[in-house]
Parts: sequence; C-alpha cells; structure tokens
Amino acid sequence: MNQTLKSDFYIGRFAPSPTGPLHFGSLLTATASFLDARAHRGRWLLRMEDLDKPREVAGAGDDILRTLTAFGFEWDGEVVYQSQQIQRYQAILEDLKQQQLVYPCGCSRREIADAAKAGSDGLIYPGICRDGLNGKPARALRLLVPDAVISIEDRIQPKFQQYTSRDVGDFILRRADGIFAYQLAVVADDALQGVTHVVRGADLLKSTPRQILLQRILNYPVLKYAHLPVATDRSGQKLSKQNRAEPVKAEENGRVICEVLALLGLQPPADLAACTLSDIWCWAIQHWQIDKVPHCRSLLAPDWCD
Repeated sequence: MNQTLKSDFYIGRFAPSPTGPLHFGSLLTATASFLDARAHRGRWLLRMEDLDKPREVAGAGDDILRTLTAFGFEWDGEVVYQSQQIQRYQAILEDLKQQQLVYPCGCSRREIADAAKAGSDGLIYPGICRDGLNGKPARALRLLVPDAVISIEDRIQPKFQQYTSRDVGDFILRRADGIFAYQLAVVADDALQGVTHVVRGADLLKSTPRQILLQRILNYPVLKYAHLPVATDRSGQKLSKQNRAEPVKAEENGRVICEVLALLGLQPPADLAACTLSDIWCWAIQHWQIDKVPHCRSLLAPDWCD
C-alpha cells in the first residue's frame, strides 16, 4: 500500500450508464476511481445509472458488470440501481417544493432556444415560467437557483468557479417526460451511499457546481472531486457509447490496464502486462498518486480505440 496516503475515511464510486458496452474511456474512469479508493484504504462502490430507460441498451448493465469482473475490479456491497430509487428522488423533490425552491416550467425546447443565451454548460434558462405558467401546461420542474458563486478546489483540474444564476440558470430536476434529472439523482445517490470522494471525467466538471449547490440546499456533505482528462480519438472526439467507441476486450485485460495506467501518469514496467491481474492491481495501488494524473481536460486514447 502506498504509505504516503492517509487512511482517512473514504468512500468512492463508479457509476456507469447501461447504454452500451464498457469502452476505454469508461475503463480509464473506473481504474482511477478504484485506485484512489484502494490507495486510501477506502471502499469502492458501484452504481448503475439506469434512469434514462429510452437510452438503455438491453443487457448492457450485466455486460458492464461482467467486463469489470473480467478486468479484476472488486466492488464493496451490492450494486445500486437508480431505477430503484424513484421514491427517494420524489421525496427530495417534495422537500424542495415545501421550501418553495421548485417551480413548474411549461416551455418547449424551441421557446427556450429562442429566448435563452449560451452559458458555461448549455443554454441558460431565461426564467420565463418563474412567475407562473401563463396558461401553459406544466412540463418540467426546475430549481429556483439563488445567486451564488460556487468554487471547486479540484484534485486534478485548476480551480473552477461558476456563478450559478448567471452561468446556468434555473436547471431541471424532473424532465418533461417524467424522468428525474441527473443533477438531482446523482446528489441523492451519493448522499444515500455515503460517498465522500468522486473521481470522474472532466466533461462533468461544469455540472459539479449545480451538484454542490443542491448538496448545500439539502444539507448534505459537500464531496471532494477529482476530474480526470477524458479519453479522445485521433479527431479529438470524446470516446463515448454514443460515438460507438470500441468495447474493451477482456482477453487482453493485462495489456489494456497497463495502457490505462500509463495514461494516468504511472510508469508500469514493460513486463507488468504479462503478470496476473492481481499483481497488476497490487503494483498499481502501491504506486498510485493522483498528482501524477495529467492536469488537462483530454488525453489521446490508444489507436485501437478508434
């Protein structure tokens, strides 16, 4: 075990979406979050973010679990599924309603696009329905976002700051199709599971202030965040299931894990890929230092990922 790390209370997690097989970019995130938890003698949880049923691919969740197992990942406790937490999300939403922090929105995407300005993470809702629906049927539910400046002392990326009302506006908590929004679900899930540290892709950095804002409003602990550079192909496009990134191949698990370790700033010995998975993970945990992860937003993935 890396003796430079403290054995403070640490609970980390990996939370894939079952919209396709596990690809190199997701493996990069899983590896970093796993190593950071184990190097801190912490727990590593697994959560399946399966709220968006229209985007879910049949069998993808089980396939992801099999792939993680084939690569030697061991998680603590049972896998948590977001689709089983609906009542909890609804209770939180009702609590926010009681605080008069939620209001219905009847705007279509077209109406918002015509009136909104571009913000740091998409269009800024212009507050059309803040004072009432004006005869329109309710569609989504939005958080009444206060004026607040949220600063993130990220463990990898430079300090990031967002003025929530100006940069993102009143964001959605439950969508027009009835599905709870990612921002609400992830905050609720992390609190339920007692998560203390989050290691995930830098593409989610701009959404983190919204989550911190909700944590503060709900009196939840504010988590410690580390946003990894995302893996991209040669054209600079992020590897993702939507972009049909190649699935990782379990039969080449040792070589692939060593490629991941190298991208994360470690220097695995040339012969490590030929060792057992147990030995590879043991070496990686002993040598893990998050300070070695490149302080950038993206990294070029191996050629075979294209």
